[in-house]
Amino acid sequence: KDREVLDERKIDEIICKSKVCRIGFNDNGKVYIVPMNFGFRNENGKRVFYFHSAKEGRKVDLIKKRPEVGFELDTSFILKEGEKACEYTSSFQSVIGNGIIEIVDDEKEKEEALIELMFSLTGKREWDFDEKAENTVAIFKLTVCDISCKEHE
Repeated sequence: KDREVLDERKIDEIICKSKVCRIGFNDNGKVYIVPMNFGFRNENGKRVFYFHSAKEGRKVDLIKKRPEVGFELDTSFILKEGEKACEYTSSFQSVIGNGIIEIVDDEKEKEEALIELMFSLTGKREWDFDEKAENTVAIFKLTVCDISCKEHE
């Protein structure tokens, strides 16, 4: 509890500082974790992550089969040395949660998702996307159901 972050803006800041979101899928009782670059949006308290990948493969199959997923992001890791092994610690920021992931079919939302992805990677929002290139990727939308955040300085 002493490391829990409850401030909604701070949680969003930590998400935006992170570069990789790990998505955990349930694959017939086995966990399948995939690290992915992402775009992020918080509209009126509704958090949404966007991802892109090939249109075929294990992720796509699992999304269609069981859209309930877990996710994890972390950033700001710094090792803090101690005199003895048990005195070592670290600073970090992390976010975990659960949500529903789906394939985005709407062309306008796909383009908005790609803009969010590019903004996350480059800090720029002005992009033109080639329709042919857009049609070669699948876009996934993860709508957050619950989330928790921890920070240790």
